[in-house]
This record gives sequence, structure tokens and C-alpha cells, in this order.
Amino acid sequence: MAKEAKQEPFEQLYARLEESVNKLEQGGLPLEQSIALYEEGMSLARKCQERLDEAEQKITKLKEAFAPLPPRTNGAAAEELPEDYEYIADDEPVEDDAPFE
Repeated sequence: MAKEAKQEPFEQLYARLEESVNKLEQGGLPLEQSIALYEEGMSLARKCQERLDEAEQKITKLKEAFAPLPPRTNGAAAEELPEDYEYIADDEPVEDDAPFE
């Protein structure tokens, strides 16, 4: 589905939908006009739902992009490390036995 060149804001679409619903609820309209209003309302409801779905997808992507990072394991999972492997965190001081000998 191609995007419209200039999309009508969600709030305007929703206001038009409410207006159509109110006219239908008041009644007293000829059948053809009622059907046309109903059809327009269904189209507006679909457009509103699509906009809400797009907004939800954007929010989900933003949440995922700013989610906390998993703890570091130096590239290997804990179960893959040898028994004698000692993990030293980046912020822990390291005592070298004999540096650069």
C-alpha cells in the first residue's frame, strides 16, 4: 500500500470518525446516506487503527533500541568456559605475577 503524499493527522481522522458515528446514532437519515456514512466510518476506523499500529511499532522499536544491555561475559557463555577460567571484570584491579618478563 502506497503512503499518501500528505497524511491527515490521526486526531483529524478520529474527529471525522466520531462525527460520522454521531450522525448515524442520531438517526433520521435516508438509507443511502446512512450506508455512505457507515462506509466512511469503517474506512476512517481502519485508517485510525493503522496509525495506532504504526505508532505502537515505533514505540516497540524505540524500547528495544534503548533496552539495557545484557551482562558481559567476554564473548563466551558461562557454560562454555573451561573450569580453570577466571573471569575478571573490567573494573577489578589485576595483579600481574610477572609483567613483561
